[in-house]
Amino acid sequence: MREIEVFIDTEEIAEFFFQELMKRGYIPTEEELEDLADITFDYLLDKCIIDEDNED
Repeated sequence: MREIEVFIDTEEIAEFFFQELMKRGYIPTEEELEDLADITFDYLLDKCIIDEDNED
């Protein structure tokens, strides 16, 4: 199995959702977008698609 390093940016996810929702006629609030981004990140973790890297 080959391992690759992927960086997930929740701000980028939020912007993606904003653009896609706007195309569909929705106008989400900033808080709603942050929630969607966090949920998406949690989903990717739950499905073992990504591993959370806790850089201190």
